[in-house]
Amino acid sequence: FAEKGYDVILLEAHRVGFGASGRNGGQVGTGQRLGQDTLEKMVGNGPARALWDMGQDAVATVRALINKHEMDCGFAEGIIHADHRARYVSHSHAYAEKLRTGYGYDKIRALDREEIRYLIGTDAYFSGSLDMGAGHIHPLRFAFGLAKAAAAKGVRIFERSRVTVVEQAEPAKVRTDKAVITASHVVLGCNGYLGNLDGQVAARVMPINNFIIATEPLSEQAAEALIRNDHAVADSKFVVNYFRLSDDRRLLFGGTESYGYRFPADIAAKVRKPMLQIYPQLKDTRSEYSWGGTLGITLNRMPHFQRLRGNILSAGGYSGHGVAMATFSGVVIADAIAGQAEKFDVMASVPSPPFPGGVALRAPLLVLAMLWYTLRDRI
Repeated sequence: FAEKGYDVILLEAHRVGFGASGRNGGQVGTGQRLGQDTLEKMVGNGPARALWDMGQDAVATVRALINKHEMDCGFAEGIIHADHRARYVSHSHAYAEKLRTGYGYDKIRALDREEIRYLIGTDAYFSGSLDMGAGHIHPLRFAFGLAKAAAAKGVRIFERSRVTVVEQAEPAKVRTDKAVITASHVVLGCNGYLGNLDGQVAARVMPINNFIIATEPLSEQAAEALIRNDHAVADSKFVVNYFRLSDDRRLLFGGTESYGYRFPADIAAKVRKPMLQIYPQLKDTRSEYSWGGTLGITLNRMPHFQRLRGNILSAGGYSGHGVAMATFSGVVIADAIAGQAEKFDVMASVPSPPFPGGVALRAPLLVLAMLWYTLRDRI
């Protein structure tokens, strides 16, 4: 926005990088949260191709921002998608081939069971694919890098400034406990922290929490035995397990979920369980840090873009695919406000059904649904 000549104010209820923005797994995935075969059925081949291209642009945007602003957050190439059930193997390999031949994407290849065992040091997976167009970064350093770059362009960032009301008008009015801001355009980028600020969005984007632990530093040999070539890993479970190595050779392992805004009393114990199912050899390795973050999910796991009123837009619900897509949404919305709304319209055209039961019942119903998916993951 600032680079387009706009006077920009950012209101942050907590601190820059708070929540999943700074505490996520750091995986920068290609494409969208849903696979292209699913999107083709959902929106048709043409829009599905446009969504794929935007997913690629999103990764390129992250890399370009890191390089342009010399952010100390790295970009390690490669994400391994690991199949935790034998019945997923044929689809996983066919999908990698579909991307290569149907989308001209030559940075992905299939992995057989022997190679995936070699690359990630576990017998837990049957096959998968390696996507060298994707990668992983240090997410909090990236969030700080974005804030510093924005401030250098003249963006005024106000932390601890929770928005209580957005009033539709020309100009719009945005209220906090201590200020009233008038603005020609308002963008809601709240994702999992929207609360009840807008009922239309809250009906379609709900908060869930995801959790990560960091082991004690590992020896160079032990780290290499867990994950070779510094790739990141995400598996095929509905509640995804995802993991990678840090710069100081800790295993960062993410997984499990809770709903609403409450965190479990013992995050480390909760996350160690799936970690030891994959890496039982870590049973005597200490978990030195644990944390969680709140993200926004949608019913169909696709981002929810909406023009709420003429000059009020919203984007959120990245469903765990937000490092690239949430960053790129800034480009998409800035273009839309500047009069180039093609990409925003493509995102907004993706069906975004409300959660059954509305805001009051969405969490209890989701818990029931997640129990079913958890049982399916175990079969």
